[in-house]
Amino acid sequence: MRRERAVTTKRQIDEFWALKRIAVVGVSRDPKHFSNTVWQELRQRRYEAVPVNPATDRIDGQPCFARVQDIVPPVEGVLIMTPPSVTDRVVRDCAEAAVTRVWMHRGAGGGAGSVSPAAVGFCEANGIAVVAGFCPYMFLPGTPFFHGLHAFAKKLTGSYPR
Repeated sequence: MRRERAVTTKRQIDEFWALKRIAVVGVSRDPKHFSNTVWQELRQRRYEAVPVNPATDRIDGQPCFARVQDIVPPVEGVLIMTPPSVTDRVVRDCAEAAVTRVWMHRGAGGGAGSVSPAAVGFCEANGIAVVAGFCPYMFLPGTPFFHGLHAFAKKLTGSYPR
């Protein structure tokens, strides 16, 4: 049986957040949806956060792209906030667009989030550094208290990246 996810290190996470131009794949048009909240947070933190959603060409007045390889100028990394069945296609799009850093979101609920074992394997086989299965808020300084609790719980259980 294939392992569910690659071992993610704190260094990989820090390198991802050092990027300046990041696509957020799966951004919802609904401003209350978690994916939209994350995208807005990145914009507030001065990232060039580029929305990707094939169902629309604009979100919050910003140009939105159907696929990662359609983004001009290209992005340095991709935060994936789609169901796992879509993640498999997204990582192939990332490879085609020469993106070498990917983050597959997973929240505190313990569900799959965006993580797909096949997509993780594809990333590993194609030289794409992958953060598989963590909530981005856990690693952004100054986020609300409960995100720090999520990180603290991960540390207690030994599942926090080293």
